[in-house]
Amino acid sequence: MPAFVSRYVHFVDGMNRRIGRIMMYGIFVMIAILLWSSFSKTFILPSLWTLEIAQFAMVTYYIMGGPYSIQLGANVRMDLFYGDWSPRRKAQVDVITIFLLIFYLGVLLYGAVDSTSYSLEYGERSSTAWRPYMWPIKIIMCFGFFLMLLQAISEFFKDLAKIRGVEL
Repeated sequence: MPAFVSRYVHFVDGMNRRIGRIMMYGIFVMIAILLWSSFSKTFILPSLWTLEIAQFAMVTYYIMGGPYSIQLGANVRMDLFYGDWSPRRKAQVDVITIFLLIFYLGVLLYGAVDSTSYSLEYGERSSTAWRPYMWPIKIIMCFGFFLMLLQAISEFFKDLAKIRGVEL
C-alpha cells in the first residue's frame, strides 16, 4: 500500500481510538445527569433541563463513539454466513459493502450539515420549556458523521490491504 494510505489509516485510527476511549466515560456523565434529575424531582423542584441534557449527552456518546465502534468491528453484522468465512473472504465482501456505508454516511453528513446551517442561520431552539439552542448538538452530529466517514474509508483501505496479503 502507498505510504499516504498507511499514514491516513494510522492517523484516523489513532484519532478515533483516542476520541472513542474518552467517550467511553460519557456513560458516567449521563448517569450523573439522570441521578440529579431523580434527586431534584424528589427533594427539590424538578429541573427543566435534565431530560434534554441527558438526550444531548446520549447523542454525543453514541455519535462520537461510533467511529471507534466501527474500528473495533463492534457494529452489527448478519453473521449467518460471514462468521464462517476466512479473513480474506470477509475483506473481499467488506470492500464491496463498505461503499453502501460510505454512501449512507455521506447522505447523513449532507443532511446534518444542511440542518446545522439552518439551525445556525435561524437560531433554532428546542420546542420544550427549557428551549436550548439546537446548533451545538447538530455540530457534534456533523463532526461524528464526518469521523465515521473517515473511519469507513480507513476500514476500506485495511480491507484492500488484507486482500493483498498486507497488514496496515
